[in-house]
Formats: sequence, structure tokens, C-alpha cells
Amino acid sequence: MDEKRLEILERASTVYMRLGIKSVTMDDLARELGISKKTIYKYFDDKSDLVRSIVRMKTEMDQALCMNCINQNGNAIDDLIQVSKLIAEHIGNVNPTVFHDVRKYHPDAWQVMENHRWGFVLNTIVNNIEKGQEEGIFRDDLNPQVIGRVYVSSMDTLFNPDIFPWPKFTFQEVYSEVIRYHIKGLVNDNGLEYLRQKIYNGEF
Repeated sequence: MDEKRLEILERASTVYMRLGIKSVTMDDLARELGISKKTIYKYFDDKSDLVRSIVRMKTEMDQALCMNCINQNGNAIDDLIQVSKLIAEHIGNVNPTVFHDVRKYHPDAWQVMENHRWGFVLNTIVNNIEKGQEEGIFRDDLNPQVIGRVYVSSMDTLFNPDIFPWPKFTFQEVYSEVIRYHIKGLVNDNGLEYLRQKIYNGEF
């Protein structure tokens, strides 16, 4: 990828994550980045193209980071804890209007997010549950496909301002509760004991 294009993507992403998308015009963005609109339009057709490119870049990065966490030779509980920390760190400071703006005003970018959630994220959760069952730390009476879909669909609720109005509820707070609820619903007695040790050692 062209270095200048990548730089614009990364810096524009930071601006949108902080201020929202709809409220930031291309003039505002150029001013924030300290470049001309002409430079932006050299690499992107319009705002929708820029937003879609940012979302695609972010999902690809998230996938690579998640796979790196999973490949650390831990068990299924370790994997979930590490991935949850990664998610909280990367999304925790995002302006809550961003997801609403993408969904309402940039359907192509939203579709990229949906494909990511119902493809990569769903498969990751299903594989994690199956791994935990094979390791003997997750309940063997669980249906991984059902639990995976419940998990993915619950993410919409986390960003619903009618249910969790910001700043009364922060993403970190809500997601931390959800992931604890999720893990405790998965573990059997062996897994629960391991989880308690992780909590006792301050690792979760």
C-alpha cells in the first residue's frame, strides 16, 4: 500500500474515532490532518470510499491481532481473556456515534463490518468453544454455533445508546461485564477453577 495513502487512513481513522464520522466534513478532516482536500481525493474517491477503506484496514488489523493472541499456546480461557483485552483497548476510546454513523450513512463500510462479525468473529468464537470442550474446561452440552451467534448479535446491544447511554456506561465497563458473563456460562468445574486462579492472580 502507498505510504501516503496508509498515513491518511491511519490519521483519518484517529480523527473519526475521536469526533465521529457524520460531524466531520472533508474540509474538517483536511484541516485536522494538515493537508489539502486535493491530497485526500488523490487517494480516495469520496468520504464513503475513505470510510470503507478505514473499516477494511481496521478489520484486517483486528483479525491479525486476534490470531496472534490465539496463537500464544494458551488454553481457550486464556485466548478469550487476551482477545477481550485487545478489543477493550482498541474500541474503548471510540466515539459511540461512529458505529451509528457507519450503519446509517455508509452502508458499504457497514457491510464490511458485518462480514467481519458474521465471518471471522463468529468462526473465532465457535472455534474457541470447541477448543475449550476438547480441553475439558468448557461444558460439553453447549452448542457452539448457537452460543457463537448469541455472542455476535449481543455486540449490537453494547453500542445501543438507548440501552447503554454514554458516558454513564463506558464500552470498557459494559464489555467487561459481558465477557465475564460469557466465559462463566461456558466453563465447567475445571474451567471455573482455572478462571478463579486467573482472577486471583489479577490476570482477568
